[in-house]
Amino acid sequence: MIPNLTLVVGGAASGKSLWAENQLVRTGRKLVYVATAEARDAEMRRKIAAHVRRRGAKWRTVEAPTDIARAVAACGEHEAALIDCATMWLSNCMGSGAEIEKLNSRFLDGVSLAACPVVVVSNEIGSGIVPANELSRNFRTVHGELNQAIAEKAELVVNIVCGLPLVLKGALPQ
Repeated sequence: MIPNLTLVVGGAASGKSLWAENQLVRTGRKLVYVATAEARDAEMRRKIAAHVRRRGAKWRTVEAPTDIARAVAACGEHEAALIDCATMWLSNCMGSGAEIEKLNSRFLDGVSLAACPVVVVSNEIGSGIVPANELSRNFRTVHGELNQAIAEKAELVVNIVCGLPLVLKGALPQ
């Protein structure tokens, strides 16, 4: 049985998304992929296309570059939702000039009140060097705070390293 809220963190290309997808497929529920990326260039279009091919037709995709609460509220109790990813969502929100504290609160309320299990994928960006500019340092700080807030509410928190899960909180579903 998958928890109501799971956070899956890890570095870039660590296998977070694939691991999270596999966990939701195992539930036997109808699958909803809440996509936060926007195809703004050729490389991102290729990456999105590869993810879509890998998931296949069994996933319903909801594009939500900034409004996670709305996307998750539209999910039914017999579904399971994957938000991929919180890092891209935050980047979109900060790039739009929106009030981040309000949006973070809506994000957290949305995933906490969802009618179905939700898995949030997010990058772990705080392990690297201190960024050279104020915008990057601010993003790192706000992102770290968002990850911490999601982790506090989550029943399961998993760090993916080399495609392998390291449980930080809770227990893996059987």
